[in-house]
Amino acid sequence: MKAKKRRKALEGKRIYICHTYYHVYVTFLKELKRRREQGAAAGKADLVLSRMSNDFEELGSRVESTGLFGRVMEFDEKREDFFPELAGWRKGRGGFLGKLYCRIRFTKEYGRLQEPFVPVDFREYGDVYVYCDSDPIGYYLNQNRIYYHALEDGLNCLKNFDAARYDNRGNFKLKAFLSMYLNLIFVQNGYGKYCLDMEVNDISAIRYPCPRYIEQSRQELVDELEEGDKDLILQAFIRDKAGLERQIQESGEVGDKILILTDPLCTLEVRERIFRDIIRMFEPEGTIFIKPHPRDELDYRSLFAEYPQFDATVPMEMLNFFPGLRFKKAVAVLTEIKAIRFADQVVRLGEDFMDAYEDPQIHRQNEQI
Repeated sequence: MKAKKRRKALEGKRIYICHTYYHVYVTFLKELKRRREQGAAAGKADLVLSRMSNDFEELGSRVESTGLFGRVMEFDEKREDFFPELAGWRKGRGGFLGKLYCRIRFTKEYGRLQEPFVPVDFREYGDVYVYCDSDPIGYYLNQNRIYYHALEDGLNCLKNFDAARYDNRGNFKLKAFLSMYLNLIFVQNGYGKYCLDMEVNDISAIRYPCPRYIEQSRQELVDELEEGDKDLILQAFIRDKAGLERQIQESGEVGDKILILTDPLCTLEVRERIFRDIIRMFEPEGTIFIKPHPRDELDYRSLFAEYPQFDATVPMEMLNFFPGLRFKKAVAVLTEIKAIRFADQVVRLGEDFMDAYEDPQIHRQNEQI
């Protein structure tokens, strides 16, 4: 009876754990849909920003200013190399059984060691949503028997890189069983014992779908947005809206425009060479603009100072909300760009292009499954 009352009390209490700006953007789309459908009865979800992969700067305070969420918290999530005692278990030893034993110990220890850094008791929520459960939070939730909903890390990311099968290639079915039913090891992306389901953009694009995958088109969520919803998203993500609008107005005075979307690829030295080569390829077609990826640490402001650039912290999807912005072409290397609506043509150079810059095995992971 007490357990039933507790479940009833937790109904509707939601929390999202985000690692990137894109994750926060998708969370806005989901929560705005809920508010449109349920009104005040929806309540307010809480939001956790993990500092492990991104410097969110002042995003948290801007998110709070929208009033869409309840608490906005930071999470000092720790990578495995923060804990030197994990190194031996990660390396493994002996044959298959010896390595499996090390994997079991690593899984349990990694979840335990994360405990002091977790900012909130996730057991106090009826629904926990996790982007990228391959990060330490996935180990923590499974080892603490906390049920959660997983969401894909990036748009159609499993189509381009099925991390669960790549990381566990060789005896995948056995490893998935040990994770999914026994919780002895942890396999991400829908195969954790306490993962209820995993939301993806397009199941048909995934070569090896998991029975726990559920589909929610990101474009459908965008198409349902009302003008007030868009204003709220811009309030959260654009730190200098007036400056961006001025930049868009000035760009309208230019003829054909080419937008180069960067990726955090290779080493910084090779990355600079990649994007100089791309600019040379497309510069004859129009004026070059650059939109750095939020996790790209190359200093484009200094190295490519002659080209106008958009704020790296602004998800590229935000540019869809400015009707005065139009590009002849948007070009990316490995970024999924189907969500772009502000360009007449989109070009994804893909794996063949990357083969000239690094060992193909590094970016052709799905072919090795």
